[in-house]
Amino acid sequence: MMIAAMMVAALGVNAQDVEVGQIYLKPMVGATLSTFTGDVTGAKMKFGVGGGAEVGFKLAEPFDLTAGVLVMMEGSKAKDNDTNKNQSTTLTYLNVPILANLYLTRGLALKAGVQPGFLLSCKAKGSEFYDGAWHDYEDTDKTFLNKFDLSIPVGLSYEFSNFIIDARYNFGLLKVGKSPAPSIRNGVIMLTLGYKIPF
Repeated sequence: MMIAAMMVAALGVNAQDVEVGQIYLKPMVGATLSTFTGDVTGAKMKFGVGGGAEVGFKLAEPFDLTAGVLVMMEGSKAKDNDTNKNQSTTLTYLNVPILANLYLTRGLALKAGVQPGFLLSCKAKGSEFYDGAWHDYEDTDKTFLNKFDLSIPVGLSYEFSNFIIDARYNFGLLKVGKSPAPSIRNGVIMLTLGYKIPF
């Protein structure tokens, strides 16, 4: 809500190009479609939400550098089978994307970088069939999960009147679970709407 209020307040700022050497703030909100990749079968896409802000620096005429703090919901669903159904794992991360942005044309930018992430919470839930009946379960234990994640974000953004639509895919590099857990990693599609506020 605070980020949304900042974006509304920013509407009073006249849209303007960021000059070389100038710094700008970009509050942003959006959604994720995520799943587990690697040594996993039956994983399905899961919807999540999140938001935060990035700070940008106009390095040269076609280049920006940005660094941000985003709280995003990731995780995965699983296909139903004879003994499990409605399985869903939600992992909430504090992500710190550091990106280089190359402007291909006015407003259209190609971006790539690195994104450390820190696990804030987890929630696994679903239903298991045993003793002749279905039993619901919910688990928030993070003991067997890695608290640190690292991914490579790549994507495109388009800017119009200081609004920025940003689409990224985050390629997870590290295992979600601690060894000897299978090599399961995060794969995340992220779509956000931000507003550029030059300083």
